Amino acid sequence: MADISRSDIEALAERLDEVESYLHISDRRAEVEELERAGARPGFWDDAEAASKTMARLTRAKEDVAGMEAARSDLGDVEAAFELAEELEDDQLYGEALELFHALEERLSELELASWFTEDLDHGDAIVTITPGQGGLEAQDWCGMLFRMYLSYCERRGWKATINDAPPAEVIGLDRATFTVSGKNAYGMLRAEQGVHRLVRISPTDAKKRRQTTFAGVEVLPVLPDDVEVDIDPNDLRIDVYHASGHGGQGVNTTDSAVRITHLPTGTVVTCQNERSQLQNKAFAMNILRSRLYERELARRAAELDELRGPKHEIGFGNQIRSYVLYPYQMVKDLRTGMETGNVDSVLSDGDLDKFVVGYHRWMLGEEG
Repeated sequence: MADISRSDIEALAERLDEVESYLHISDRRAEVEELERAGARPGFWDDAEAASKTMARLTRAKEDVAGMEAARSDLGDVEAAFELAEELEDDQLYGEALELFHALEERLSELELASWFTEDLDHGDAIVTITPGQGGLEAQDWCGMLFRMYLSYCERRGWKATINDAPPAEVIGLDRATFTVSGKNAYGMLRAEQGVHRLVRISPTDAKKRRQTTFAGVEVLPVLPDDVEVDIDPNDLRIDVYHASGHGGQGVNTTDSAVRITHLPTGTVVTCQNERSQLQNKAFAMNILRSRLYERELARRAAELDELRGPKHEIGFGNQIRSYVLYPYQMVKDLRTGMETGNVDSVLSDGDLDKFVVGYHRWMLGEEG
């Protein structure tokens, strides 16, 4: 008999009820009806900006309702498969029931996760910046490895990643990497990655093949909606243009398309060079600058540690949130939650990060509770 019982299915059904309660699905159904009526009214699209916001709310509400309805349907399939397996005493059918059971568990985990994101910005897009820390050339290589890991993670989750700035270092890796992630709950999910990441391995640049410890910092910011006001005086900006390098295609170095914006009062510097157009690079850079200045203002008003970026630490020893050990053994371990895996390749090469991201949010829910 496959490893599944009636009590397992009953427990999963109870969990589904709890998630439906967390997500207020009955309210979401009512919201869908209300927003659909609003969208059908004459003149709805006269105010295009307001209409777009309404349609975005409608899409999100529909996704929540559809997700729960699909989960209910999956539960019915699990129950039917299990009952048939019991009736026929068929191990193959038990196996199919177990497969459906695990698929429903995964769907519920996604729904559960969405219920934890209560801030509006959590549901939106994210700006991720990776910066080399202690470790010299090794840190630049580590920056490139993390960059590829996150691009793989975005692909796994069906998110779109737009590279804003990723200039190659002179010898190995990247000087830095900034990219925008677009997708459902991207900012809420990726907040888990904010902090210092530590790599331990045999150095590929050391002729004596000595073990090296390297660090890189990951910053995660929300992409601000247009209706969030950030007061930026154009006179406070210094805008420099220069030849782009790295990503962007063969023509990337033929014009001064790369843009560097310095906010003089705060010393905040943002660069963007991935687009061929100087205007596009400037627009991307301004979006990133808005997010960073918004974050600074939140910190100033609250007079406490920055809630979006977390504590600001040196990118080095003693401050890491996660360790990636390739030698003398293989292990990725999150130092906040205790979550770990020995399958390092699945994390670094395939972007299999959900166990760490979901584990962090579950841990935070317990901390806040």
